Amino acid sequence: MHPGHVLVVDDDETIREVAQMALQLVGGWRVTTAPSGAEALRLAHMDPPDVILLDVMMPVVDGPSTLVRLRADPVTREVPVVFLTAKFTPGQAHEWSGSGLAGVIAKPFDPMTLADQVARLLERPA
Repeated sequence: MHPGHVLVVDDDETIREVAQMALQLVGGWRVTTAPSGAEALRLAHMDPPDVILLDVMMPVVDGPSTLVRLRADPVTREVPVVFLTAKFTPGQAHEWSGSGLAGVIAKPFDPMTLADQVARLLERPA
């Protein structure tokens, strides 16, 4: 089974590139990338992905604000979202409960296991 389409959203170009290579080469995903929350909203609406990996801390529109907007759009409302973050605390998990968040992956992530981590969060084979 082909894993599907993932949208990777991060303001750090290096992280976008590493995630894209890891997900494509190791996991077989079709990958689209976005450097900002605003661009993610546009791309996700035009070509809804199977999952969105979303950086939490971004300028202008951060990850949690982007998630709220994704959930408000009927086209992207049901798309699973996984936060990518270097700074995660248990208190944030409480803040994000009820948002439809599929999970959290800590940065830095291991490129060799990223596809498996995403697959486990989505409960589908890698």
